[in-house]
Amino acid sequence: MTTPYKKKLIEVAIPLEAINEASAREKSIRHGHPSTLHLWWARRPLAACRAVLFAQLVDDPSSHPDKFPTHEDQEAERKRLFAIIEKLVKWENSTNEEVLEEARAEIRKSCGGELPPVYDPFSGGGSIPLEAQRLGLPAYGSDLNPVAVMIGKAMIEIPPKFKDKEPIHPGAKDRQFYRNAEGLAEDVKYYGEWIRNKAWERIGHLYPKVKLSKEYGGGKATVIAWIWARTVPSPDPAFSDVQVPLASSFLLSSKSGSETWIEPLVDRTTKSITYRVRFGGTKAEIATASEGTKAGRGSNFRCLISGTAITPEYVKRMGKSGQMGQTLIAIVAEGKRSRAYIAPTQEHEDLAFEAKAQWEPETSLPNDPRNFWTVDYGLTTFGDLFTDRQLVTLNTFSELVHEARVQAEIDGRAAGFGNDPATLRDGGKGAVAYAEAVSVYLGFGVSRLSDIQNSCCRWESSKTQVRNLFGRQAIPMMWDFGENNAFADAAGDYRTSLGSIVKVIERFSPAAIGVERNHDAQTVTYPVGAVISTDPPYYDNIGYADLSDFFFCWLKPALRPIYPEIFGVLATPKAEELVATPYRHGGKDAAEAFFLDGMSRAIANMASQSSDLFPATIYYAFKQSEVAKDGISSTGWATFLQAVVSAGYAVVGTWPMRTEMANRMIASGTNALANSVVLVCRKKEESAEIITRAEFIRALKRELPSAISELQAANIAPADMPQSAIGPGMGVFSRYKAVLESDDSPMAVKTALQLINQELDEYLGGIQGEFDPDTRFAITWFEQHGNAKGDYGAADNLARARGISVESVKHAGIVESAAGKVRILARDELDEDWDPEEDRHLTVWECLQHLVRLHEKDGISHDTAVLLKKLSTQAEAIKDLAYCLYDICANKRKDAKEATAYNGLIADWTELTRQAAAVHDTRRDGQMRFDV
Repeated sequence: MTTPYKKKLIEVAIPLEAINEASAREKSIRHGHPSTLHLWWARRPLAACRAVLFAQLVDDPSSHPDKFPTHEDQEAERKRLFAIIEKLVKWENSTNEEVLEEARAEIRKSCGGELPPVYDPFSGGGSIPLEAQRLGLPAYGSDLNPVAVMIGKAMIEIPPKFKDKEPIHPGAKDRQFYRNAEGLAEDVKYYGEWIRNKAWERIGHLYPKVKLSKEYGGGKATVIAWIWARTVPSPDPAFSDVQVPLASSFLLSSKSGSETWIEPLVDRTTKSITYRVRFGGTKAEIATASEGTKAGRGSNFRCLISGTAITPEYVKRMGKSGQMGQTLIAIVAEGKRSRAYIAPTQEHEDLAFEAKAQWEPETSLPNDPRNFWTVDYGLTTFGDLFTDRQLVTLNTFSELVHEARVQAEIDGRAAGFGNDPATLRDGGKGAVAYAEAVSVYLGFGVSRLSDIQNSCCRWESSKTQVRNLFGRQAIPMMWDFGENNAFADAAGDYRTSLGSIVKVIERFSPAAIGVERNHDAQTVTYPVGAVISTDPPYYDNIGYADLSDFFFCWLKPALRPIYPEIFGVLATPKAEELVATPYRHGGKDAAEAFFLDGMSRAIANMASQSSDLFPATIYYAFKQSEVAKDGISSTGWATFLQAVVSAGYAVVGTWPMRTEMANRMIASGTNALANSVVLVCRKKEESAEIITRAEFIRALKRELPSAISELQAANIAPADMPQSAIGPGMGVFSRYKAVLESDDSPMAVKTALQLINQELDEYLGGIQGEFDPDTRFAITWFEQHGNAKGDYGAADNLARARGISVESVKHAGIVESAAGKVRILARDELDEDWDPEEDRHLTVWECLQHLVRLHEKDGISHDTAVLLKKLSTQAEAIKDLAYCLYDICANKRKDAKEATAYNGLIADWTELTRQAAAVHDTRRDGQMRFDV
């Protein structure tokens, strides 16, 4: 590399805990969050994207030795930059112009006053371009998938075109100024309501009210959902003319004290099955109801009328021959203060069957048994996933999007919006383009509605509501399902669906232009001087194209007139999609080869066009099941890293990103990896050398210990240390042109990962030599026995090897020795009144255990901070021991609970240290306390 560059903050340090905490919290935010604009799979948290981009662009203080000559000066400046990031990642500040402008000012200062463009060639859900735009950076994104492209356009391309515009609809509120996209949001809401009213006029008769019984007060009520069960002819020849239900559950409400269930009534004489609603009941009755007609796992059922087994093979045969039907088994309506549960009526069932759609999606479902389970049962097209009434409803709303666009254009001209005839795709900003912009979001409303208006939506008895289809990255077979009322002012209603979209548009605050293109990552041309930040597909985790066809089917008829080039294909592109899908490529090996080749080309294209002045950042999400088996050298992770290195990048850093809430973090006590890792990459030096395996190992031993020590100093959680250590380890490996094995073949990335992990283990083992002898004894004894008893003779030999005796360890208060046995004391057996200042035989082991005990009990508290203050001279050794014991518990003893205790302490170490620094020794009454 010939161009000199300044090292950026992300290449040295970032406030990882604050970023991860904000990313995890973001999972619980729904209203106004961009993820609710339209579903996309595996989006990166906005907080992480915002922080990574900032740290990627801002200079590290070490790049300015004239301003920050000493290590202390540099650390002080990093803390200042960290404070900006800590404010920046908070959701409340995502539209706070004061906080955002402070961040933009820092970026401008490091970029010579000009903000560089950011490009994401795998833009997907659009998180990275959106956050670049929020930071004032020209944002560019592209994706092969049309659905992703439309999400990108709706988030970064359309809002800046109509920023600060007043709404055009009749009777708009009299306001002097509309900030950002508020005017656009108001119009989307207005024309969405216009569509809903028109739809009710046309198809409202398909959604009748239901009569309530006396116990519910009588009268009529709006239906919330119709509960259906799929049916097949009874396999018993005597009853082959009877359609029997396939129901996973007959429970309507499992809420304590409000249990409600469906009781099937079988009449063998008349060969009929009817259904009534029951309330309460015995535990046995409710347990039976919760099993429906299931007779084991999968599609094993029992025939209600004859008791005959209904096998999966039989169900599949009936489904494929067109003999699978559906029957109404209950109706859920709005009660006066709660849900009203009503037995099915013939009127409601007949009305549902009367609906006949003029069009339905004919795209075939993929023959992928891992993620698409309906194909074997005769539901082979996307259209098969909807009831006739749902098809009529979605068609009606889709057609009305076009009518609303025409009406919005008329209103726009009347409001003086301009007569520019240019369309949205041609850069227009007049009434025509604006009406098209509004209809893009109206079309999203139809697409979102399809997620909960289909026959694969489960009735959730614990919450008494219909659950949308995509709760997971698959389309499961649903035997009993809930059909929402599209006009019930609840989930499944167009107004509700569109309401979430409106809230997102209101929060858009574009501070720069945005451009989204439909293009593959292997050949796309980047803007000059682009900074790369991207979130590529994750090996074989998600089949984006197959899944997104579900939405493409409904976006296409609604939006094709606006973007004919995007919707000019029959379905989303599959052959070029960079995902290792075995069913598509004829096997696992061929899929891996396809992924590696394509990803290498895409990243090579990235490396050849990206700026030399900034590092690239690449996100990689882990497939937890694979990692649990193979660790950090898992196939997907190693294959991806191989593509990065082969493309000409040197990996100079890795940052583990966790996005789960704290109550789901128990996995951090095991050897589980973070949800994703951010790779920080620089272009490889043109003068890179070739070295041998032995030279590579020597370089690792020389450089990795200090790098790991720095990661520990940054309080990287022990659970995240393996991924974090990959950064400096791969930094050594990838800066060379090649590392040759003994047979002169190039070393594979998978081998390099294994060697890096070995060095990490050696480092953690080597730390032990720096502890006091009693602690070193305790570490080894704990690794061998945990808190169980062991023979005194073995303990004595172990102690003598460390120059002490068992009595010394006992005197230190670490072990119990009696009857020829030795046992390490558990934390809850330690003296609660222990004071390190009074202890004349102080050990690092005992200091850590007391600190962990207090942290487990009180978390970050006054008492925990006071104890850490007292242990300040031992603090670094205590932290080192926590890393060692985590490694022993997680990887050797497989003790997740104990590992979690050490991981949790380190996770809170920064805040504990900060609070401990605020503790002052008053000593007037002999007590330490906070100086408030």
